[in-house]
Amino acid sequence: MALLDAFRLDGKVAIVTGASRGIGAGIAAAFAECGADVVIGARSEAALAEVTAQIRGFGRRAVALPCDLTDVRPMQSLVDAAMDTFGRIDIVVNNAGGTGPAPFLSETAESFEGAFRFNVTTAFELTRLAAPRMLERDGGSVINIVSVMGQLADRGYSVYGTAKAAMIQLTRLNAADLAPRIRVNAIAPGAIATDALAGVLKSEELERLMIQGTPLRRLGRVEDIALGAVYLASPASGYVTGKVLAIDGGITFPNLSLNLPDL
Repeated sequence: MALLDAFRLDGKVAIVTGASRGIGAGIAAAFAECGADVVIGARSEAALAEVTAQIRGFGRRAVALPCDLTDVRPMQSLVDAAMDTFGRIDIVVNNAGGTGPAPFLSETAESFEGAFRFNVTTAFELTRLAAPRMLERDGGSVINIVSVMGQLADRGYSVYGTAKAAMIQLTRLNAADLAPRIRVNAIAPGAIATDALAGVLKSEELERLMIQGTPLRRLGRVEDIALGAVYLASPASGYVTGKVLAIDGGITFPNLSLNLPDL
């Protein structure tokens, strides 16, 4: 097999959550470009239709499932859609999740538990439901999209950062649970130029400060994350499990402070 062929996903079927825009949409399209059929889930039916058109533009099949991924209930529907349409599941990308930073004393038990449900519990549930189907064939790959803030520390991230840190540990533990036939890894993005980041960078000065705080002196692109996902989904990473792939421009500390004052 030629080395570049190891990155192909021909004949594979992937489920990607949070795939209506940004990182999730980019990963779904990249998988299709590399030969996979894709089941995509997110809330926006119109945005999912655009991603579906991209996937079909690469000659691959797509199933779009509009659903609220803050809850675990749609996870069974995603698995069923993959099995009913394609008869197999080879790749799962747990991308749905996130929550905004906020001062610690403004958070509540409800916001803390909500962030865990949206980020960690949904990933746990989709992996749990998909794994038996993956084991019916050749095994496969699970990729959890986490964050550098699951490993770094700054004010305002007690809820989001703790949820992403839990996803990192879930990745390691699931890798042990599902070896040797299913590999489980994570990608920890840094500052990626998406609509979500644009909501934080409300001025050119803030963007300049974030870029200046990044060793590679630029924001990440969705394609940077998608390429990492292709690697982790494909035979090219066949000897990799339980690892966190940091795609963050080289940062070792947060590259944009929220400037929250002392209490």
